[in-house]
Amino acid sequence: MTSSPADSTADPTPGPPTPAKTQGASRGHAVAVATGILFSRLVGLIRDRIFAHYFGNSDAADAFRAAFRIPNILQNLFGEGVLSASFIPVYARLRAEERHEEASQLAEAVFALLLCVTTILVAAGVLATPWLIDLIAPGFHGDKRLLTIRLVQILFPGAALLVLSAWCLGILNSHRKFLLSYSAPVAWNLAMITTLIWAGRHHSQPRLAVLLAIGSIVGSGLQFAVQVPTVLRFLWPLGLRLNFGGLHVRTVAGNFFPVFLSRGVVQISAYVDSWLGSFLGTGAVAALAYAQTLYTLPVSLFGMAVSAAELPAMSSALGSQEEVADALRRRLTAGLQQIAFFVIPSAVGFVLLGDVIVATIYHTGHFQQADVIFVWAVLAGSSVGLLASTSGRLYSSAFYALRDTRTPLNFAVMRVVLTLGLGYVCALPLPRLLGLDQRWGTAGLTVSAGIAGWLEFLLLRRALQGRIGAVPSGAGRIARLWLVAVLAAAASYGIKRVLPFHRPLLVGPCVLIPYAALYLGVTQWMGIASLGMIGRVFRRGR
Repeated sequence: MTSSPADSTADPTPGPPTPAKTQGASRGHAVAVATGILFSRLVGLIRDRIFAHYFGNSDAADAFRAAFRIPNILQNLFGEGVLSASFIPVYARLRAEERHEEASQLAEAVFALLLCVTTILVAAGVLATPWLIDLIAPGFHGDKRLLTIRLVQILFPGAALLVLSAWCLGILNSHRKFLLSYSAPVAWNLAMITTLIWAGRHHSQPRLAVLLAIGSIVGSGLQFAVQVPTVLRFLWPLGLRLNFGGLHVRTVAGNFFPVFLSRGVVQISAYVDSWLGSFLGTGAVAALAYAQTLYTLPVSLFGMAVSAAELPAMSSALGSQEEVADALRRRLTAGLQQIAFFVIPSAVGFVLLGDVIVATIYHTGHFQQADVIFVWAVLAGSSVGLLASTSGRLYSSAFYALRDTRTPLNFAVMRVVLTLGLGYVCALPLPRLLGLDQRWGTAGLTVSAGIAGWLEFLLLRRALQGRIGAVPSGAGRIARLWLVAVLAAAASYGIKRVLPFHRPLLVGPCVLIPYAALYLGVTQWMGIASLGMIGRVFRRGR
């Protein structure tokens, strides 16, 4: 097999790259990831707005959201997160050592393995769907339960296609082709948007949910298809080699199962939310999903973008143990600063301006003001652990780059155990003690997950610093960022109070744009961040 496609991506600059050069490239890669994710998430927000227009917080919305989570366990367990942690470090190291033919053989074997495993699991999942519903959403009964079963059986094959799409993402990321891999979900979102617009006015909510599930399958295929031509440039001719006994395949498999278990226990936490939410009344599961779309936006744009860009670079670091440790410390410091700068105002905005955000995106059709307040409460609860979860992704990537997948697994287990205990207390007994409607326990689920996220982050940081040395925390800078964000949000809240109109699509820009402008302007004035530096980063990312 020829290796010319891989060779074509080599750095044309002679000599070893300097730290400044590699950090600049890494920032550019992070922006490419963020740009791709931003395109995808913006289209996803449009999809969710149209979904809210036709479904609101209805039983059909609950059924679709619950059904959508169940087959996605394939994507989440076998897809992007696990492949990034187990496959990319080995594949990227082979490419860094210019062993391109071995890297191609590894990629082929992993694709063949994924194809076999997901095919078996999809078939088993479709047959076992009624029992899965009883485990995941036992609070659903009657027509709501039957609709959920039907939707899950339709959606399962699409999850397998998304797993293969995640394999494409792993290949493209290792070759530093970030924009295509992270913008590919735009195709999936567009297929669902087209389905909603085409069928929304002419069908009942249950029938529309079924058609939307079919549209999701079509979109999953499109998301995979748009990446394949570029992947084949690096791996042509692609062969399905079932060579699972090779050294590098065994290394990926050895890394895979600890990460699989780590992602698995995190998925347990997510599905416990759905399980508990199914007991909290109509709209609870849907509200969790609406809020999740919003609070995962900064997690994806900043936490995932920085972590995804850094993982191949950290995995390719060569030299002595101290040289590798020094490289990781530099990358962690720069990455954590980028994450904090953008995530802190997101968290503050969710708490103080969350009603404006939710109304701007969702207030239409069947989604009314009472739904806005409900989803705002869930969104505000999620802000508790926003900085921890985004920063924790970067620390986990550093462990994966060091070929240590077990430490993140251990801490993920601790996080889930705490989430289970706190989630139960905050979702069920606490609202009754406070005399609140039971469905307000949905906000307690996101608060408990945030507290557990901080525990995981602190454990990851302490353990990694024991391996590579102290990473500057930047506590003073972070405190100033929180202060500026709160003051900017307070000023924007004042703008909202004096506006003479109340239409969400008008109020949103009038409040949120000044909030962003005040935050960016004051942080530059205080010397916390330079807008010139941010501009240079974005120019590198194009």
